[in-house]
Amino acid sequence: MRYSTQLEHGKKIPLHDEEGFVGMRAAGRIAADTLDYITPFVKPGVSTAKLDALCEEFMRAAGAIPGTIDYHGYKHASCISVNHVVTHGIPSETKILKVGDILNIDVTPKFQGWFGDTSRTFKVGAVSILANRLVNTAYDAMMAGIHTVRPGATLGDVGAAIEAVAKAQGFSSVRDFCGHGVGQVFHDTPQVLHYGRAGTGIVLEPGMIFTIEPMLNVGSYQVKVLPDKWTTVTKDRSLSAQFEHSLAVTETGFEIFTLTGLPEPLV
Repeated sequence: MRYSTQLEHGKKIPLHDEEGFVGMRAAGRIAADTLDYITPFVKPGVSTAKLDALCEEFMRAAGAIPGTIDYHGYKHASCISVNHVVTHGIPSETKILKVGDILNIDVTPKFQGWFGDTSRTFKVGAVSILANRLVNTAYDAMMAGIHTVRPGATLGDVGAAIEAVAKAQGFSSVRDFCGHGVGQVFHDTPQVLHYGRAGTGIVLEPGMIFTIEPMLNVGSYQVKVLPDKWTTVTKDRSLSAQFEHSLAVTETGFEIFTLTGLPEPLV
């Protein structure tokens, strides 16, 4: 393993070689396929616990294990965050989907030692004009951030691009959570903020692998963690949406490891 000469808060940033890319392609494929598989099951009357069980079943059938199970005591194969839940929503038998809901499903299968991390926000039937615009903008913001990635760009470029898309639609970008390095470690360096100033921060180098996963809120970017110590909601109870890809910096740009097999765009 090589490392960048740059340090983030005193910590090394891995620079992955082709072996790492191969591992991430395989893990990322399972992650994306899991969300493709779950798509037709996202419908009114289904519990988030049922969706979680289906995600776990698919990942294990593919030879992976859910990376979230037993991670800091977490008990489930996915995080499922509905409406004003920003992130880390806990699957539940009593949380039943209804028409008009939006929900993010986040999965991280571990396959042959590598973590593939991805999430998508789904719409349950016909949603409000505002919810539709929020989901579309969250996807666009993620892709805007991704398209800044190339050697010599900075993490500030990524955050600035995401924030610009959010603000243009009147939405806010959550600041308490961020993207992160990923590979043989679930959460690694560098941290990838979804706001910021272009030209600042860590300079991107070939071999860096990380997630870009903006969470956009209709209202304020402020959030709070509920007493279960996982579920995070918007303080003002406004809607929130998120998309996430795992990707690498290449010699000429970027490679996304978690692309859907379904038609793009997803939203």
